[in-house]
Parts: sequence; structure tokens; C-alpha cells
Amino acid sequence: MADPRRYDVVIVGAGIAGASLAVALSGEGLRIALVEALPLGERPLPRTANLADFDPRVSALTPRSVGFLQALGAWDAIAAYRCCSYHHMTVWDAEGTGQIEFDRAEVAAAELGHIVENRAIVHALLALVNDAPDISVLSPAALQSCSRLPSKAISLELEGGERLQADLLVAADGALSRVREMMGFVCREWDYGHRAIVATIEVERPHQETAWQRFLPTGPLALLPLPGGADRHYCSIVWSVQEDKADAILALDDDTFCAALERASEARLGTVLACTRRYAHPLRQRHAVDYVQPGVALVADAAHTIHPLAGQGINLGLQDVAVLAEEIAAGHRGGIHPGELALLRRYQRRRKGENLLMMSAMDGFKRLFEQQSLPLRWVRNTGMRRIDSLPPVKRQLMRHAMGLG
Repeated sequence: MADPRRYDVVIVGAGIAGASLAVALSGEGLRIALVEALPLGERPLPRTANLADFDPRVSALTPRSVGFLQALGAWDAIAAYRCCSYHHMTVWDAEGTGQIEFDRAEVAAAELGHIVENRAIVHALLALVNDAPDISVLSPAALQSCSRLPSKAISLELEGGERLQADLLVAADGALSRVREMMGFVCREWDYGHRAIVATIEVERPHQETAWQRFLPTGPLALLPLPGGADRHYCSIVWSVQEDKADAILALDDDTFCAALERASEARLGTVLACTRRYAHPLRQRHAVDYVQPGVALVADAAHTIHPLAGQGINLGLQDVAVLAEEIAAGHRGGIHPGELALLRRYQRRRKGENLLMMSAMDGFKRLFEQQSLPLRWVRNTGMRRIDSLPPVKRQLMRHAMGLG
């Protein structure tokens, strides 16, 4: 049997987190491998912007995340393709009069964030990966097994028999991470009892570069602005619904679904004219007790998953990547092995608290808005109106959500 190929860092998963980590580490004198189970052939992005041309999966990138992608050299390609900045956000309660308005002017920012199709982010990152001489791409290459050797290196076997050795193995393989499972990481997790329905819709009125979010008794509904034309207006939706109601909504024909969505959004953007195929994803919160072991690190959804009501999952994941890359690069320049536990624990210390805080806040919001008792509804609506009338509190909330402090 051939000797295994040796790398300093092997990253499993070539989505946004894995590809961005590979790019962030490139140029630091490390041997990097990016392993992906699916084929990574160059697929041209659709240049037309009709309803069916948008990726149903989008991300709401904060200015902090955009800054990281700019530092990697990926943002210009994303912006040149297409994205939609949003300057305003309206959040309101379906069970009362509570409403909060957030606007870029309140924090003197150019925008609150950008809505970007996930495939556009991946496409830009993989172009950089393919141009990097120190990154080896193994695709399609599914992980068969991984284990720790007596030398402390991590041994990997891919389907087909190819073997690799890594000083550091990074799991960027998503919420159902096989690396996390194979290496015995413990997670705390629970089911939200919701599914997130995603689709692209065409609406009657311009979205006004605004992200709209309504809290319904059955779960939050977000309408996220997409690029359009003078007379065509598009949004991506994330509609979280209780598990026992999801199948009935998914079974609706397009016209009936559009009518239901129009009612659920209080027709804030007028008539919902059309929709694409709907997809539904179960919502489950997971958080690894530890993000690291000797020679192994978890990032992004492999380490934590969060309710999508504020769109923070991708932003937390990109900050995981930024911090881990920073620690690995600093360690390498100081002669420290990339799989050294002390180095990896610095990454964990810097990220775990912020992730826990955001996860707890989102879980608290979800639980608060699903309560229908009259006293809680009164407290909720009064609180929203109160916050909306306190500019310093709003500015603090906005800056934190934008990743600016």
C-alpha cells in the first residue's frame, strides 16, 4: 500500500467555511489539502436574474464578514456577480403592535449587510483555491475514516483507499459532520420543532433595500432583498414553521402558497406574484462541548448550529475561520505545530463565548415570540416599542449584529 500523503492541514468540506479557511491559510508556508465528497467542477453562474436563476440558499453577510471576504480577495468577484445590500430592517410582531426599525443612518454605515447567494460565495472562494499552489484539492473524495496515530498525527482514509496524514484535521463538513462523529466530539443539541421553508419569490412592490421579519405564532418569517430590475422585484424567504404545519404548507400549489405567504407577511410588499420550488430544512440547535482535540478542530456548522431567525449562522462560522486561521498562522511563524492543543485552545477560547452568547440570544427570542399568553404578548410588544424609542440601545444592538462591536 502506498505511503499516505502528508499535509500540515487537511480541511474536510469545501463549502463556505472550508474553502475560506484554505484561502486564509494559503501563503503561510503550509501544505494544505481540501477534501470534498461532491464534485467541484467549474459550473458557470447564471448571468440572468429571473426568478428561477437565484440560488435558494442565501446568506445575510454582516460588514464584518464582508471585510473578511475582502481580505481573502473573494469579495470583488462576489460583488461583480450580484448581491443586494440592505440599508434598513423592519421587525414586527404578528400578535400586537410591537415594531422595531433599524436603519444604516443610525450607525453611520453604508449598509447593514448584504444578501448573497451561497453559490456565489463558494464560486469566488474556489477560484482562489484553484489558483493557490499550496492547496491540494481532493474531489470527489468522501471521508471513510479518521483516527489519531501514536505520533499524534491524524490518519485519514478516503473512499477508494487513498490515505492522508495531517498534523491538523479541520472539520468544515457541516451540521452532520462525519469528522465530529468519528473523532468522538460530544454535542449538546435539541430540536426546535420547526422546519425552515426557503424559496425565491417575486413581489409586486420594490423591497426598498429592506430586510423584513415578522414574528408569527408559528415561527418567524423573513423576506430578504435580492437584485431585480425596474419592474421585477425579488426576495428570498426563510419561513420557520412548526413541524406539524410544515408538510401542509409544502403541499400547497404555487398560487395557494403565494397567497398564504402574502397573508403571513401582511402584504408588506404587495401581492406575492410567483415563487420557485420550496425546500424545507429541519431546525436543530447543536453546540459542541469542545471545539478542539489534539490535532482536530471544528469550525462553523460542525461546531455549532443556530436558529436562522437573525441570519447569524454564516457570520459566526466565518469568524471561526478567521480566528482559527490567525492562530494557525501565528503559531506556524513561531514554530508551533498546527495541531498543538494549546494553540487550538486559544481558538476555542476566542470563539466559544461569542458563539454561546449569540446562540442563547436567538434561542431566547425564538421562545419569547412563540409564547401566546396575554401578559407575555404585552411585555413583548411593549419592549419592542421601548427599544425602538431608545436610539443608544438600538445602535448598540445594530453594531453587535453587524459584527462591529
